[in-house]
Amino acid sequence: MRQRQEAVQGRDRAVRAVADTFRATGDGARVLMVTAGAGMGKTAVLEEARRAAARDGAAVLRLGWESEAEAEGGDGDGDGDGDGSGDGCGDGLGDEYGYTRDSADAIVAVAACGLVLADPDACLRGLPAALRARLGTAAREGGVSGLAAFSDALAAVAGRLPFALVVDGVERMPRHIADALSLLLRIFRPHGVPVVMAGRPQPAADPGRGRPAAAADQVLELLPLRPSDVAALVDMRITRRFGRPPEPALADTVSRALGSLAGRPRAVLSVLSTLDEKDLLELDGRMCLTGAENHLRLTTEDAFLLGFGRPPAPPYPETLKAAIVTAHVLDHAEVHVDDVFRMMPSAGARALEQTLHRLLTDRILTADPQGRLSFAVPALAAALRNLPVQRDVQGNSARYVAQLTDEIGAEATGRRYPRLADRVAASGSRLADALAVPLLLAAAREEARTNWPRSARAYAAALDRLAPHDPRTPDVLHEASGLSLRHGDHEGLLALGKPLLALLDLPHTGRTGRTRDAEDAEDAENAENAENAENAENAENAENAENAENAENAGRPAGLPSVAAAWAWAALHEHRAPRTDIIRPRSGDTAGRFSAAAGLAALGGRYGIGPLTPHPTAAACGIPDPDPGHRRTPLPSPAELRLVAAAVGSHAELSHARQNLAPDAIDDHDLDGLRGAAAYADLAGALAAVLGDRYVAAPEGIAVQYQGMVRDYLSGNWDAALTAARRIEVHSRTHATAGVPHLPRALAVEIHATRGDTAYARAWLDLVPDTLTHPLAARARLALRYWTGHAEEALEGAWHDARQARKDGQLAGLERLLLRILTLTAQRDQPRLVQQALEELATLHEEAATPMTHEALLLGQGIAHRDADTALTAHRLVAGRGDLHLSVISSLCLTHTADDPRPWLAEAVHNARGLGLGQPFRAAVTRAARRRDIPVPRLRQADGELSGLDVTVVRMVSDGATNRQIATELACSHKTVEQRLTRLFQRTGCRFRAELAAAWLNGTLTRSSTADDPARSGPADAR
Repeated sequence: MRQRQEAVQGRDRAVRAVADTFRATGDGARVLMVTAGAGMGKTAVLEEARRAAARDGAAVLRLGWESEAEAEGGDGDGDGDGDGSGDGCGDGLGDEYGYTRDSADAIVAVAACGLVLADPDACLRGLPAALRARLGTAAREGGVSGLAAFSDALAAVAGRLPFALVVDGVERMPRHIADALSLLLRIFRPHGVPVVMAGRPQPAADPGRGRPAAAADQVLELLPLRPSDVAALVDMRITRRFGRPPEPALADTVSRALGSLAGRPRAVLSVLSTLDEKDLLELDGRMCLTGAENHLRLTTEDAFLLGFGRPPAPPYPETLKAAIVTAHVLDHAEVHVDDVFRMMPSAGARALEQTLHRLLTDRILTADPQGRLSFAVPALAAALRNLPVQRDVQGNSARYVAQLTDEIGAEATGRRYPRLADRVAASGSRLADALAVPLLLAAAREEARTNWPRSARAYAAALDRLAPHDPRTPDVLHEASGLSLRHGDHEGLLALGKPLLALLDLPHTGRTGRTRDAEDAEDAENAENAENAENAENAENAENAENAENAENAGRPAGLPSVAAAWAWAALHEHRAPRTDIIRPRSGDTAGRFSAAAGLAALGGRYGIGPLTPHPTAAACGIPDPDPGHRRTPLPSPAELRLVAAAVGSHAELSHARQNLAPDAIDDHDLDGLRGAAAYADLAGALAAVLGDRYVAAPEGIAVQYQGMVRDYLSGNWDAALTAARRIEVHSRTHATAGVPHLPRALAVEIHATRGDTAYARAWLDLVPDTLTHPLAARARLALRYWTGHAEEALEGAWHDARQARKDGQLAGLERLLLRILTLTAQRDQPRLVQQALEELATLHEEAATPMTHEALLLGQGIAHRDADTALTAHRLVAGRGDLHLSVISSLCLTHTADDPRPWLAEAVHNARGLGLGQPFRAAVTRAARRRDIPVPRLRQADGELSGLDVTVVRMVSDGATNRQIATELACSHKTVEQRLTRLFQRTGCRFRAELAAAWLNGTLTRSSTADDPARSGPADAR
């Protein structure tokens, strides 16, 4: 049954329309044409409608055509295995009515025109022999008179035993059979026999194929599934295969991979069928995709059938061969239309033009306004890349590049044809380094402004070929790091670590044989020259001073120290501790030339990334700051770095660090944002507050994703925060350059523990080392241990973590840990510990003096002293800042202390419902209600907000299932189903099952309920 639900997901209205046609025999009989493209689910809709009509006693016969050979596979719309495999033809319905001589048991009559009437379900078992004989006699008569006799015989049978006809795969009928069917339906339509046909839309250039459709009284077009239906289909399939529901984002990812095939059930199920355990990771009980989106692919069979309309059997036509080659090339290089012709010998240009035109016309390939080629269905390209290519793609590219360089030189080729850089990178050893490196560098510099990702790839390819002792290597490293730094390309910066360390491994007498003093002098000269945009970065590149890359390097710190600083900067954004300890020994650094990288590493420790080290001082933060040069680089100046680091500590440290900046460098609002970010070790948020528009970071990096996670946590969108946590975790496990995201894990523990989901919280906490004493990790550890029955151990550990955080100077965020200790000890009626926690909060506020410490102190005083005015002040401050969870805590505090506790308890329950708070919160609410002798408010579920179980029940009701059938599917009693239906009637305002089904089908079920109107609600039809 679940497979059937998958096959017709989102097709409820179409199934009902087809089933109604099957039932409408007699004078109301009509002809319905169901039309849709390949993989839309036509056959599945027909089969499900046939089952629904059969439950009401309707008989459905199949009208097909005679075939001498096995019929070709269908369009895979059906419900066979749900993935397009079916029982050999891809639709789960056999040969789609292209009957063979071997199917004689089902055949009732074979008309002279080639039409075949079959009754595989034995609906005509009780038909009198005389009528059966009349049907056979009429079928044998040929010509127009034979069609008339055949129609009369069908009408006679229908008069005795009403039935309907279904014809699938109309577009594949031979022409003469399609003409006969059209004539039968238009001229000799059998009276009282409804007919449902299904087929793909036919092009206007082939009107003969569309003749049967012209005989239809009504046309029903199946459209692509809506995103919500795709999500439900993905959920059903993944849950059935792996026993766990998918991450909600998986459905969107699959739809993007399908491109123009998005919303086609067969295509969706085909992609899902290629996934296995190694492609998915279970987190929070959900299956998360671990592979790259461009690796999602169709099965080979579906790629051929949906993409090219043919089975995957060689020999392949030239169009298909060209598509396979293009898929392989586009995997590593950008291809333009003119590139295709430029690299093809003139003798084959005409054939190539025809092939390319066919691929574009058939929407296999698309071209943007700039002429860039891409596949309309990325999953099709991924499937084609799995097929062997019959041409030497890299060899052809290498020969073409070599020919060009022979004509105009390597550097000229790179400047004139920079798109060839990707082809050169993919050619590997087929091109000599002496030829490839100048071409790659010229292309990289040419594309630095117009196409920075390709420029970065070209720099990386050049560095792969350059030896550490090559005199060009330091300058190329410098150029590449500057480019990636300006565009937030942290993955590209981390890739520079290998050539950087290889360069530093050279003897300390110099990377090019010069002494260290000479190198220092050269670096100083480069730094001076960098301030002048008219000069080159170094003497070797002086003749290319007009190059855009060199011009933009002006004002940037010069030399290997800046490369190391950029590398450390990128490592922090991937929550990876910069290993600056390996730089100094390799470089023989004794003069602090790499102090910038060391300062960034120290900053990471204060934000939970790597080990804690003394935070940067004025001497340690050695990022060169030639004013106004530093204003043009995303790297923070020494003063800015000290400010970001000081935000973790005391108010005195922060004030002192702020004095080293210009008065207008950061205002009070941004300073509060900095301290708020520091409380959650949100490095990206802290840097954005200080650097402003200069801050550039890759959105897929861990630091930026964690910034969004913190924002969602504070605003109360905890489901989105957990989605971000899962996305970060998958990123950290699947990217070699990523670090270990301890803080996102800790925040996930905090959410799950507060919700009462202890199993998920424990799974996340197992990934957080006990040695991490950051206040956020300590707070999460306290919540889980306390609410799982280890109160004494939890509180003792929390006090230890609080003392350690203060010792380490990590004051930001400590207030929430102390407030939780105070709240829990107050619940346990331990006044001495409550007072101790309050004193610690007061001391912390004296030291840190942040808005968060002020709120926590006021709230702590309200709890400890039962002071309603203080608690109300704290509540207003918290609400203004936008911390929903803390506002729930302050509302509960006011429930205990306010004169009228009812509105505060109702507000706490209302806000907690959005957060999904569980058992710990319910226990606190019950305790507060008992103490104040008031009832616990019960909030009904929002109108139109259906749970997954509600959706399943409503869908089965619309399919005509009884309560007992629903109970069997859901493994519960029919009384439970009756009660759930009663609640659904009350919430939706529907009085009968038919109204509920109609509301589901027309989409009004999500509108505002009228349950408050007693005339429209009630359990009358629940049974």
